Amino acid sequence: MSDSPELTRRPEWTALEDHRAEALLRPDLRELFAADPSRAERYVVRVGDLRIDYSKHLITDETLALLRELAGATGVFGLRDAMFRG
Repeated sequence: MSDSPELTRRPEWTALEDHRAEALLRPDLRELFAADPSRAERYVVRVGDLRIDYSKHLITDETLALLRELAGATGVFGLRDAMFRG
């Protein structure tokens, strides 16, 4: 990972910044919940007793896809897997 460009100079980061700028133009959370009745269930992650609720943030499927792309491009998935392998 030392040969990788600085995180904020990566194209995946730039895509997230552009997405964030567009997100500021989005409707408020009430409108997002009204447009997607399953939002509360779709944006919740459960791992054991841990519950993470993303639904109350201006997050979309595109946001999650862009975050996954950044994580993949920077080796986060490999680091995660190594951590769980011990």
